[in-house]
Amino acid sequence: MAVKCDFSGYATKNDVRCSDNKIIRHGAFAAYDGKTVPLVWQHKHGDVENVLGHADLEVREDGVYAYAHLNNTDRGRTAREMVRNGDVKAMSIYATHVRAKGNDVVHGELVEVSLVLRGANPGALIDQVSIEHGDDGEEIAAVIYTDEDLDFVSHGDEDEDFEAEETDDVEHAEEEPEADAEGDEDDPTLGEIFDGMTEEQKTAVYAIVGQLVDSVDEEAEESETEEVDDTAHSDTTTEEDDLAHKNVFEGSADTQELPVLTHAQVETIFEDARSGGSLKQAILAHADAYGIKQIETLFPEAKDLWNTPEFIKRKTDWVNAVVGGAKHSPFSRIRTRFADITADEARAKGYIKGNKKEDEVFTLLQRVTSPTTIYKKQRLDRDDILDITDFDVVSWIRGEMKIMIEEELGRAILIGDGRQASSKDKIKEDCIRPIYKEDSLYAPRVVLAKATTTEDVLDSIVRAMDDYDGAGNPTWFAEPHMVTEILLLKDKMGHRLFRSVSELADYVGVSKIVKVPLMKGLQRTSAKNGTVDALGIIVNMTDYTVGADKGGQLFAAEDFDISFNQYHYLLETRLSGALTHPKSAIIVERKTEDGNVVPEP
Repeated sequence: MAVKCDFSGYATKNDVRCSDNKIIRHGAFAAYDGKTVPLVWQHKHGDVENVLGHADLEVREDGVYAYAHLNNTDRGRTAREMVRNGDVKAMSIYATHVRAKGNDVVHGELVEVSLVLRGANPGALIDQVSIEHGDDGEEIAAVIYTDEDLDFVSHGDEDEDFEAEETDDVEHAEEEPEADAEGDEDDPTLGEIFDGMTEEQKTAVYAIVGQLVDSVDEEAEESETEEVDDTAHSDTTTEEDDLAHKNVFEGSADTQELPVLTHAQVETIFEDARSGGSLKQAILAHADAYGIKQIETLFPEAKDLWNTPEFIKRKTDWVNAVVGGAKHSPFSRIRTRFADITADEARAKGYIKGNKKEDEVFTLLQRVTSPTTIYKKQRLDRDDILDITDFDVVSWIRGEMKIMIEEELGRAILIGDGRQASSKDKIKEDCIRPIYKEDSLYAPRVVLAKATTTEDVLDSIVRAMDDYDGAGNPTWFAEPHMVTEILLLKDKMGHRLFRSVSELADYVGVSKIVKVPLMKGLQRTSAKNGTVDALGIIVNMTDYTVGADKGGQLFAAEDFDISFNQYHYLLETRLSGALTHPKSAIIVERKTEDGNVVPEP
């Protein structure tokens, strides 16, 4: 069928053995003909930014064909360019609720189709590209197809789904080959086990078999010995192979006698493997009895669960609420000016005949906030970049830099960076003014006594909302433990007062509650009240202005040091930030020591 799309190709092919030893049979995804599923990058569907577009599916006799449509997002445009240039050629599917008969996949629910660097199905390749190129809008067509072997497994939740119970609802079950008399039909064959080994592991097996052959009667097994030698050692006369033998067994043939397995012993190991389904377990079970050393060299290499190392990091959901919610100005130098007309001197006055009329008096206030620079710098040896082939280490490092600079900016805006004023890495607090440390003109404080109960804390927060003069419904950026304690409150009947965080937010009068892990243990020293713990910051981030001149936005740079053969990477921004409206935030705190609370202006 003729479909207008960015590119098309097979998401998966039927009746083709994939690198994970699975075979997707005809009709497994018949229900998805004409359906549309998301198009994702490398099956990373846990992040919405990895959704590149969507794919219209067409179920054909030989597989599932996908017509892909890329979104006009940054990642969508990047993917479009990679496909057009031929950098990415493979597609893969992600399926759940998979039913399998042995290695044959007979049913599954297609969740998404992914663009991948390498796929498990050799036929799942892009075969047609139709992407606008150049300024004239001319369309080009290219064929990007190869029969190269693909060795990356990416069929989705295979660890769970392919362990599903074997179903009897498989068409033509009577035509399935009968199970081996000595083993189940689902058991891997010895050939499949052997093919899954690395070259080093195969060499070790050759060494074991070679020792077997030497222990057999030479006259009775002469022809078999020659056949094994020809098969196993056709190209095994190199120094490298000699070293492989020495690594498998202790010592060498020149210095000590090698352990020898008899023919009967090897038959016992292989028989256990047939019945138990695992060559590894069978060999381990007899390792001590037969004297096999360094047996681990026979087993497959470990496989990564993820393409790239996962970051161990703090929860950063709150960062977007802070940075993304702030008002952005095209000017980095922010000035705010106010006329305070709340004093009695500014009030209108009554007139009595004969008296002198008095002039109005009010105060003008002004504050200027200048920009500062926040940066993140990394470096990598060029040799390391070239040697790391499993993933793009440069993109991975740049991703880490972006995560950390955004978190640091959010921290500086909300509570300050926490560094000493004398630190050379300090983010200047008169350039990016932390809401938590703002003057009471902009952020009035509610300080509670140490003995204040959780119920009273909640009541105090509700009362404090009367003093809020900011825009719209604010957000409560809360200390996580405080929110938990409030949610645990019960009435006299033992019922929870609040069933959810959203119910609590409605009760307080805020649009939402955002837990901020960095507020755990956050304290401030007050001249009047001593040390106080932070319980929350109530603010609408539209009242906080972040200013950056042209060129001061997030900037990335790269440099190469020829003296040390290193790449240097820089990510930085230059901006300012401050609350711009009086009483646009409320700070809630609690004393850490006993004593009366002294009101703070």
